[in-house]
Amino acid sequence: MQFIRHLFASSDHPHSLGAKFRKQRLAKFEKLFFRNFRLEKPIHILDVGGTDYFWKQSQIPQIPNLTITLLNLHKENPKHPHIGSVIGDATHMPEFEDGSFDLVFSNSVIEHLYTYENQEKMAKEIQRVGKKYFIQTPNKYFPIEAHYAVPFAQYLPDRLLFSLLTKTPISRMKRWEPSQAEQYIKEIRLLNEKEMKELFPGGKILKEKVGGLTKSLTAHNLR
Repeated sequence: MQFIRHLFASSDHPHSLGAKFRKQRLAKFEKLFFRNFRLEKPIHILDVGGTDYFWKQSQIPQIPNLTITLLNLHKENPKHPHIGSVIGDATHMPEFEDGSFDLVFSNSVIEHLYTYENQEKMAKEIQRVGKKYFIQTPNKYFPIEAHYAVPFAQYLPDRLLFSLLTKTPISRMKRWEPSQAEQYIKEIRLLNEKEMKELFPGGKILKEKVGGLTKSLTAHNLR
């Protein structure tokens, strides 16, 4: 039972399926990163909604001339000397000038912005402050909804989904706290491939496949 619970835990759990997919995604990103950047020059990365924990599995923070800035609504406390943290809003970043960063990175954040209008704002700010970008999000049409690990949860009425999350262990073998369930249901707006292309018109769409189906979408302009 504990093995199954770990398997379907969130991607922050090292033994979960989500962590496995994140590791594979990171490997693809690193391959593109090292193909695109000359490491002898300073490299500045903005991670929108990122955490220190995510980068622990990557060799990128070890690069001598590289810095990573985490931007969140709250202050992070990164332990790595090349990783810093600032408080900010992904949809409005006036503290950064145009082209301030060599790369803007974001993993599973843009779907947490409530509305498509906010997602447009985030996408525009990313393309304004970053010379390159790599923006990942779960695919709306993948059968297993990424945040709840519940089949077709994205199509359920809010009231029904709230009841399932809070009154049954159907989501990751646990009952959600009502306040957390309510918040997630309000803020999550999943994106499809068409919308990602609209948000990042100059980029390519990288598709993460599972069983022949597209699990997540990544918009990027790396070669």
